[in-house]
Amino acid sequence: MLSPEKAEIKKLKKKLKLQEKKNAEIRDQMATQRTIFANERTLMAYLRTAMTVCVGGFAAIKLSDELYLHAIGGILIPIGLLLGVYSLLRFRSKQKLIEGHHESYTPTSHEHEKVHAAQHP
Repeated sequence: MLSPEKAEIKKLKKKLKLQEKKNAEIRDQMATQRTIFANERTLMAYLRTAMTVCVGGFAAIKLSDELYLHAIGGILIPIGLLLGVYSLLRFRSKQKLIEGHHESYTPTSHEHEKVHAAQHP
């Protein structure tokens, strides 16, 4: 026979294991949210860079009379626009990938609890 203290400790350990399994799902959900936010931050960085390149090209054209600066500006503006389009396409493809993983995720803590309860009556 187990002493009452040891029985209580065993009971607390069992509760702790069940809570850890539930917490694992919460951590998984939070990791998904962090991934979504990271993807959005990456999009914003790409768009910020694209806008800066376009504005730099525009400034080179408007604020100078030099032919080579007009040429550089004429090159920078389309590069900035292409970078903006690329960033949107990249964001959407990553977002679809994240959504696919999120949809295929199945919470399992309730199943773990049932299995654990069946093994340790």
